[in-house]
Amino acid sequence: MAVPEIKYTKLFINNKFVDSVSGKTFPTVNPTTGKKIIDIAEGDKADVDLAVAAAKAAFKIGSPWRKLDASARGKLLNKFADLVERDMKTLASLETLDNGKPFKFAYFDIMSSVKTLRYFAGWCDKVQGHTIPADGEVFSFTLLQPVGIVGQIIPWNFPAVMAIWKLAPALATGCTVVLKPAEQTPLTALHIAALTKEAGFPDGVVNVIPGYGPTAGGAITAHPDITKVAFTGSTEVGRIIMAAAAKSNLKKVSLELGGKSPLIIFADADVDKAVELAHSAVFFNQGQVCCAGSRTFVHEAIYDEFVKKATERAQKRSVGDPFTETTEQGPQVDDEMFKKVLNLINKGKSEGAKLECGGDRIGDVGYFIKPTVFSGVTDNMTIAKEEIFGPVQCLIKFKTLEEVIERANNTCYGLAAGIVTNDLNTALVFAQSVEAGFVWVNCYNHVTPQTPFGGFKESGIGREMGEVSLKEYLEVKTVTIQMPYKL
Repeated sequence: MAVPEIKYTKLFINNKFVDSVSGKTFPTVNPTTGKKIIDIAEGDKADVDLAVAAAKAAFKIGSPWRKLDASARGKLLNKFADLVERDMKTLASLETLDNGKPFKFAYFDIMSSVKTLRYFAGWCDKVQGHTIPADGEVFSFTLLQPVGIVGQIIPWNFPAVMAIWKLAPALATGCTVVLKPAEQTPLTALHIAALTKEAGFPDGVVNVIPGYGPTAGGAITAHPDITKVAFTGSTEVGRIIMAAAAKSNLKKVSLELGGKSPLIIFADADVDKAVELAHSAVFFNQGQVCCAGSRTFVHEAIYDEFVKKATERAQKRSVGDPFTETTEQGPQVDDEMFKKVLNLINKGKSEGAKLECGGDRIGDVGYFIKPTVFSGVTDNMTIAKEEIFGPVQCLIKFKTLEEVIERANNTCYGLAAGIVTNDLNTALVFAQSVEAGFVWVNCYNHVTPQTPFGGFKESGIGREMGEVSLKEYLEVKTVTIQMPYKL
């Protein structure tokens, strides 16, 4: 696969690509080589102010965006989807270059982004209020109206997907957007910005400001004219965003944060199929997935067999050039995450977990880590409690359903959970009892535009995807009219 041409490296404000006010730039790095790809314009508060001003003008009553029929918004989103579909190979190549994920998985991400845009395009003219049988001689009804100017901050693990997950419902409901991509992976977001202009979105509706979290991100969360902020990333940063939102203007906040998701394998499962499912659940995307099945609980009756086969599967995992078709695993996204994962692996070793395979880097170029499997993991170990965000499988033994439910819930997180069993009653009891926003039964990581995604506890606030996600971008207005005569 050829290295893609990079067309867009500047800020996108008011439908124009512009330099930052400061003139500063920052490098985006290829994690496969550890070398700079290109310099990107670095936005900060001054640039966020300009972007918000453009978004505010675009949101004014009487503006082209506000006057647009809801059905016309749907047509714009479908046109946007057409252009993303047209540029799938380019976007996937940019994603692989900038993020390190294998091209075949990046291509799948862009395909799913197209589906997300088409799903929300269909909702544009179906956002509606209700009539209410209120007491008294009145007629009452509700209007659902766009919340206003939205700040959106996206992560580096699924840059294109997360940009679309954020943009699609915001645009479907009629909001305007200031979006900040992760500093590690700005390339796809800038290309997507160009496609919104080509699709015909009016000036100021979509603005994209690359930059760093404390500066560009901080300016977004503290801005008094931004009425809602949506963030996907770590729980630690989520706390900072909530605090900034509260201190500024009490802007609405939706957060999709970290996880330490349990995957429970019962003794009645087909072991070979369960091994493959559990392998994919934790190693997918280099383990850089917030809902990864990173605590694999295996019933004691099949534990030893499972450990043996899980280790064999991990040892066969193909790691290397993400542009090669047979590659299953690319590098970690950057040096910081690379060192963090290796440090947590060393914690696992020092705290007494048994290293079955992996546990070290691959080569001396790029940020590649060997697929790693630990057995003998106990609930009090660091690798069983902290989000590793790397290719590390922790195999934990359990005895009973009641016991494993309690242990699965013994975490500050609650993003996702999975169970592999042929017993429907077991599956239903687990699904009802586990504290998680998404539960998979005999599958994992199956996410579609129709199904809400988000977490319990410290894994976040609000939901993305599905009809319910539209509410994150809407205000409810109640209108009550005194009737002119007595009925």
